[in-house]
Amino acid sequence: MDEEIKIHNVVASCTTNTKIPLSQLSLELEGTEYEPEQFPGLVYRIKEPKSAALVFNSGKIVCTGTKSSEQATSAINILLEDIRSIGIEIPHDSDITVHNMVASTKVAEELNLNKIAFTLEGTEYEPEQFPGLVLRFLDPKVVFLLFRSGKVICTGGKSSEMVHEAIGKLKIVLEKLNKDTNSLTSS
Repeated sequence: MDEEIKIHNVVASCTTNTKIPLSQLSLELEGTEYEPEQFPGLVYRIKEPKSAALVFNSGKIVCTGTKSSEQATSAINILLEDIRSIGIEIPHDSDITVHNMVASTKVAEELNLNKIAFTLEGTEYEPEQFPGLVLRFLDPKVVFLLFRSGKVICTGGKSSEMVHEAIGKLKIVLEKLNKDTNSLTSS
């Protein structure tokens, strides 16, 4: 079953190595939320690409909500330009790092999570607490949530290539398991 892999969220960050006056940002930039009594960072909402960034006084910025590495980079660069536009000097060589991608796909019509849990290492499955099975891969280092419906969520990827590689490896593991156990999908 070849189903489309859809990226739902990318988390990326950068460190500007410059102190950022959050009070000034909250006063001079639209789309900010800053309540230092409740949270030490400022939230900055970016319309296009739709995302939110957490800006900290230390100069660290964390961006979430985009659908690709390119969009995350674009969102952070927009924020940096907006900060520069109000007279705060930010270096132009800030490295942007992707920390996590959340993606989903469908790998089967149905999965027998009990068989998978008993057969594969690196699984956690407690259906009384959560309907999904957690499967951890070490190479590439990602975590999957597998559901009986055949849907899969992949977290921990640092690039779309890594996500595709991990899902491809998962499909191979499940196909082998299905052959070895004679029907992974039957109850």
